Amino acid sequence: MGEQTLIYELRTYTTRAGAVPAILKANEEVGRQVRGDDYGKLEGYWYTDIGPLNQVMHLWSYTDMAERDRLRQELGALEGWVKEYIPLIRPLIVKQELRFMQAHRELTPPTESGNFYEFRNYRVLPGKAGEFMEKFVGVMPTREKYSKNICAWITQSPDPNEVCHLWAYQDSTERKRARDGVMEETAWQEYGAAVRPLLVDMQSTLMWPSSFSPLQ
Repeated sequence: MGEQTLIYELRTYTTRAGAVPAILKANEEVGRQVRGDDYGKLEGYWYTDIGPLNQVMHLWSYTDMAERDRLRQELGALEGWVKEYIPLIRPLIVKQELRFMQAHRELTPPTESGNFYEFRNYRVLPGKAGEFMEKFVGVMPTREKYSKNICAWITQSPDPNEVCHLWAYQDSTERKRARDGVMEETAWQEYGAAVRPLLVDMQSTLMWPSSFSPLQ
C-alpha cells in the first residue's frame, strides 16, 4: 500500500500521578460530547500501562494540515470546549507532546474487540526513515502471519527521523507467541539484519483503549 493522504496527529498527555481516570472521565462525559468528530476524526484513545506511565494517547486524522489548523481554530472558539472541557483537564496535565505522522499502510482496525495495544516508535539515522519503512512494508506479509498491523507511519514533525507502528493483541500470550514465531522466519531475520544498522533508538508502549475509543 502506498502513502496515504491523511495527516495523523498523535497527542500524548502526561498527567499528574493518579489523574488518568479523571482525564478519561472528562473526555467521556464532556469532551467527546462537545467535539464529536466534527473537528478532526478520533481514531483511537488509550491510557498507558507498560512503558511511560500516567499518560493518555489519542490519535486524530485530518485531510491535510490546512484542514487541521482550520478545525482546531474552530474548536477553540466553542464555548463548551473552552468553558466546560478545558477547565476540567488543564489542571491534570503536566506535559503535552504532538506527533504529525503520514501513514504508509492504511489504518486497519482489528477484527475483534477487547484488545490491548502496542505503540512502537523507532528513531532511525537521519534521512533513512523512507528506506526503513520500505523494508518494513516489504516484510509485512511475513509479520502478519502472526498478528495484524493496525497502521505504520513516518513522523513528519517534530522528529522526521522516526517510524511508528501500532499493533493490537488479545493478551500478552498472543503477543509473545507472535513475536517468538516471526523470529523463526527467514524473511524476518533478513529484514532485521537489513534495518538494524539504520536504528538509533527503539521504544515500546503498551496501552489500553478507553471506553470511548473507536479502536477497541
